[in-house]
Amino acid sequence: MFVTFEGVEGAGKSTQIALAEDWLRSQGRDTLVTRQPGGCALGVELRRILLDARNTHLDPMAELFMYLADRAQHVAQVIRPALAAGKAVLCDRYHDSTVAYQGYGRGLDVARLTDLGRMATGGLAPDVTVVLDLPVALGLGRARGRNAAAGACQSEGRFEALETDFHERVRQGFLAMAESEPGRFAVVDASGSPDEVFALVRSAIAARLA
Repeated sequence: MFVTFEGVEGAGKSTQIALAEDWLRSQGRDTLVTRQPGGCALGVELRRILLDARNTHLDPMAELFMYLADRAQHVAQVIRPALAAGKAVLCDRYHDSTVAYQGYGRGLDVARLTDLGRMATGGLAPDVTVVLDLPVALGLGRARGRNAAAGACQSEGRFEALETDFHERVRQGFLAMAESEPGRFAVVDASGSPDEVFALVRSAIAARLA
């Protein structure tokens, strides 16, 4: 079982993944939690570059290919072996984030990004993709507050520093993808409490895996 979690900045992916991990483990499922970028050694190095707010002049194509390099290595080194071993894999972001951020957000060609994503992943698609959706202003407020509390405004804040219009395009990109592929995507209102949101997440995952 391969489940990915997507959404705008501050949507609560880390919290919901932790709750999903606890739920699956309580059912006796061997579960791996991972993320992109940063789920393998190469990804850790790329994440440092990609999310550093001081790297304001990254060309969109350079940014794209770093994400694709991380994804190819991560799938080969971490995700496929875990799935082959029978584990449930919960991943914080996957190629849908690239389509939303670099496609809808940056304006790169969405069809080309989809083709490149299939190449990078070897065609590995999630069984379920949970999109945690909430208003951009609320999400950015959460994300910026989280980074400030952790002292990570520079090291993890490159996307949080972008204009609101960019994040609105990203949000609409996630919603457009979910509308086009309702069998895989589940859009969940992420504006409630963590437990309220997880009740919706659990129901969505269970329904799509039934």
